[in-house]
Amino acid sequence: MGKKEIYMEKAVFIIKCMLGAYILTAGLLLLLAFLLYRFGLSEKVVSVCIIAIYIIVTFFAGILAGKREGKRKFLWGLVMGVLYFGILAMVSLVVNKGVEDVAGNMMTVFFLCAGSGMLGGMIS
Repeated sequence: MGKKEIYMEKAVFIIKCMLGAYILTAGLLLLLAFLLYRFGLSEKVVSVCIIAIYIIVTFFAGILAGKREGKRKFLWGLVMGVLYFGILAMVSLVVNKGVEDVAGNMMTVFFLCAGSGMLGGMIS
């Protein structure tokens, strides 16, 4: 196999991994919405749960990437966490039409996503 095929294979894997991560995120957010509806959770609890969902999903994406690659597992987990955050930030900026509402927690969420993805890669 040539370098081009190897890079294409890795790119396809990363896209599949990100798609799986966002499907898992959607499922967990739907579960959270049901719990919010059913039990009337407070805003603080919902905020903590959303951050926990980001951590859980990037952790599992890091595990998948680390298992697949075998070498430099922590780096592949970090890549998954950073890509997850990048897509999340772009969607948030488009939906909110600016940085004002999003900027407060952006760095915290970045470090949580990157760190949990890297941790997942290290554990795999």
